[in-house]
Amino acid sequence: MSKTLGDDVADALVVVDVQRAFISGPEAVPGHVDLQRAIGLLLENARAAGVPVIFLQNDGPKGAVDEPETDGWQLFFPARAGEVVVRKRNDDGFDGTDLEDQLRTRKIETIAICGMLSEMCLAATARTAMAKDFTVILANDAHATYDVPPGPGRSPMVPARLAARAAEWSLGDEIVLVDAAGDIAFAAASSSS
Repeated sequence: MSKTLGDDVADALVVVDVQRAFISGPEAVPGHVDLQRAIGLLLENARAAGVPVIFLQNDGPKGAVDEPETDGWQLFFPARAGEVVVRKRNDDGFDGTDLEDQLRTRKIETIAICGMLSEMCLAATARTAMAKDFTVILANDAHATYDVPPGPGRSPMVPARLAARAAEWSLGDEIVLVDAAGDIAFAAASSSS
C-alpha cells in the first residue's frame, strides 16, 4: 500500500533519463508515445507553475545507445533556460552528482518524478530521494521500462507494463502513487523566513 495524494503538491519535477534512444525510434520502450504525452503534460504543468525542472541525463558507456554526444543520448524534451541538467553515470541520480544540492538550494520538499527505466534509474533515484526525506510523487503513466525477457527456471517473459507496476510496488509505502500525470499538482516552494 502506498500513500495517496492528499495535501502533497510537487514543488519540483525530476525527469529521469528521457533521452531519445529510450523514448523514440526503434529502441524505444513499449508505449513510448503515451509516455511522451504524459511527460510532456508534466513538463507543461510544472513550467506553468514556475517550479524547478531538473533533467537527469545518463552518460552510457562507449558504444551504448546513450553514449555521450550521440543522438540517442540527447534529451527528448530539451531543457529550457533556467532548467537544470544533471549528468550521471549510475542508476541513482543522487550518486556522484549534485542533485541533492540542486534540490536543497531551491528548498524543495516534494518532487514529482518521471522517466525511465522504471525498475532501474527511476526507482533508484526515487528510493534515495525518500531516504533523504523528500516526498516523491509518481504517476503510473509517466514512467516505463522494457519487457523483461524469460529467465532461468522457466520464468516467463514479463510485459513492460507489469514490470513497471512491479517497480512501483517495490518502492513501498512511502511513495505517493497516482493514476495519471494530470493528477499531479505543482506549486512553487513557499519561502519561509
